[in-house]
Amino acid sequence: MSMTQQAEPAVTTPPAPGPGKEKDGRTAERPLALRLLARPEVGVFLGAVAVLVFFLITAPPVRDGSSMANILYQSSTIGIMALPVALLMIGGEFDLSAGVAVITSALTASMISYQLTMNVWVGVIVALIVSLGVGLFNGWMLVKTGLPSFLVTLGTFLILQGVNLAVTKLVTGNVATDDISDMDGFEQAKALFASSFDVGGVNVKITVVWWLVFAAIATWVLLRTKYGNWIFAVGGNQQSARAVGVPVTFTKISLFMLVGFGAWFVGMHQLFSFNTVQSGEGVGQELIYIAAAVIGGCLLTGGAGSAIGPVFGAFMFGMVQQGIVYAGWNPDWFKAFLGVMLLGAVLINLWVSRTATRR
Repeated sequence: MSMTQQAEPAVTTPPAPGPGKEKDGRTAERPLALRLLARPEVGVFLGAVAVLVFFLITAPPVRDGSSMANILYQSSTIGIMALPVALLMIGGEFDLSAGVAVITSALTASMISYQLTMNVWVGVIVALIVSLGVGLFNGWMLVKTGLPSFLVTLGTFLILQGVNLAVTKLVTGNVATDDISDMDGFEQAKALFASSFDVGGVNVKITVVWWLVFAAIATWVLLRTKYGNWIFAVGGNQQSARAVGVPVTFTKISLFMLVGFGAWFVGMHQLFSFNTVQSGEGVGQELIYIAAAVIGGCLLTGGAGSAIGPVFGAFMFGMVQQGIVYAGWNPDWFKAFLGVMLLGAVLINLWVSRTATRR
């Protein structure tokens, strides 16, 4: 052998990996804890449990069944609206008019029924049409103009706020509607929207049941239907969704109309709970609904979230709102607690998102 001849390196063939055994930094299965934390609703569930335990310790009245029923009631009035708001956010938009739209719905039903001396169910149906019309207008303006939903719904918010006050004063001569409790159909409507029932001697509002029913339906829609896939698709990337045949215009408009439906339902609950409506209410509630959805894991950028997360987000709001009262603290701290919860949820969601996508 020549001294200048170089020896060829030995070629070895690595053994073929067994089926299902190949792992590297990209394909290795993540620990169960990380996979669970990647779910948007898990973090808020743990947060809700922590808030509940905190107030169970610091506010003994919370341990009473009637107190917990009040907490669930407060949570349900937020949660019913937070669900369609969450679906809209998953679809990449949000609605600043949701709070005053609730009052618009209640005012419409009340004044149609009382001023026209009609069965309250006529007012309820007209209010549903008006609420769906507000959602249709928001969605149509969004898709036709291409304006951000922030600007479109901010305009609707201001319009509805002014109309609520001006029309109520014009029609009733006051800032509140007249009492409709003695009108035909009131008791039947109240049974549907604002009744209560006893569970083990504890009075539970019907809105708690509706809240859970709507949450189950929203979860099924998101996870088991084509429409749910459309919501995630238009929220993730609208242009890509349109390119693969997703009806973007229909999806966007229908999501805004779902928010309108939620506003109608909550508005009917308020009307038949208190028999009258203050026309200046509702301002600021839209931020509560959005915050409950964000705390529940819905991203402001769209394309991610669930229906279960906002349920726990709304429960946290109701727990804090009532827990502060039961603890005997100054209720002025409520908004401060909500701000801390919101920032904490956003930071947790950011951490979860980075952890879930880390290579």
